[in-house]
Amino acid sequence: MKKLLKRILALIRQIFQQFSSTGKPSSPPSYHPPVPPIPPIPPIPTFVPQWENGLVLVCSQCTVEQFSGGSHRINRGTTASEELQNWLKSRLKFDGLWGKYRVVSTSCLGVCQSDRVVVVLHHNAVGQQCFIVSPQGEREILYSYIKHLNH
Repeated sequence: MKKLLKRILALIRQIFQQFSSTGKPSSPPSYHPPVPPIPPIPPIPTFVPQWENGLVLVCSQCTVEQFSGGSHRINRGTTASEELQNWLKSRLKFDGLWGKYRVVSTSCLGVCQSDRVVVVLHHNAVGQQCFIVSPQGEREILYSYIKHLNH
């Protein structure tokens, strides 16, 4: 109780000193509520991928959306996108590059063109390159880009 009375008296003295020095009370100190701490972001497990050099993303929607009704299916129900993806996988395996690269299908990338397939090549050393290729006519050229990055 004595401490409380001493504290009250000290506050009253402060108030009198403020009035006597300026004739009017000074502005009270501004109050800033404490900012709640930002909760830490929980860790998500990471891994070192098997593909050392990069990813080849093949849009699986290009030929499906352009040729609705299945009119652009190639062999036994596969689309041109699927055919290109399978061909790239086979070539990478044949040349011993499977494992350094991974070929995966992706949903629509939003840049479809008639009779063409969007392919994104992400290489760890050079970043990404985006291609719009004819699935049959330019697949060798596309593959040469992938193979060239390996040297």
